Amino acid sequence: MKGLLKNNFYAARSNGAIFAVVMLLLGLFVIAMDNDIQTLLDGYMLLSMTGFSIQAITSLRKESAGKWNKYKLTVPVKRSDIVKSYFISQLVWLFVGILFAGAAVSLSILLHGYPFDRNTDILMLFIVGISISLFMGAVFFPLFYLGGEERNEAFLVISLLCGIGIVAVLATAVNMLFGPHMTTLQVIAGGAIILISALLAFLLSYPLTVGIFQKKEF
Repeated sequence: MKGLLKNNFYAARSNGAIFAVVMLLLGLFVIAMDNDIQTLLDGYMLLSMTGFSIQAITSLRKESAGKWNKYKLTVPVKRSDIVKSYFISQLVWLFVGILFAGAAVSLSILLHGYPFDRNTDILMLFIVGISISLFMGAVFFPLFYLGGEERNEAFLVISLLCGIGIVAVLATAVNMLFGPHMTTLQVIAGGAIILISALLAFLLSYPLTVGIFQKKEF
């Protein structure tokens, strides 16, 4: 498993490093700004979490182009371990995105004060970013093995749109359940519903992806 995770890291390292530099510079800009800081922070936090998660997904395209994905099948590793390594890699890159988002919002608050209307706004931004990333992975990996590696880019766009759409639908359902004027506890409960749903989708996607991969012939 360690070898598979290292391989996934090396495959995503170059694009991930470039994206990290871009996010670092963008983060410095967002932190330095004072006007419309809430809007800038909202966009930066969501971009950071989803963008870093995408790095794990785009590495699959690089492997396919180099035929490394087929070579893996000749070495003594289980197909389930190959799939598991991709799911773990996405979680690792998502964690990196969370760190970038957390650092930016913390420094911004230190410099400019708390820019949000409610104390739960930051929590909900993290929940939305994490949930979109998890739903995106839950949709992408089965599609990747079901539809073929050559459609990687299309599946990435579809999975990202699905992640955004599912979170939007769940958020709407939560608003309908608790009403427009939610208390702090209701906001936290609604966020928990969205996050737990995303985690369940991500976990259930793993055996589904393994089942598809087990039946796939190269």
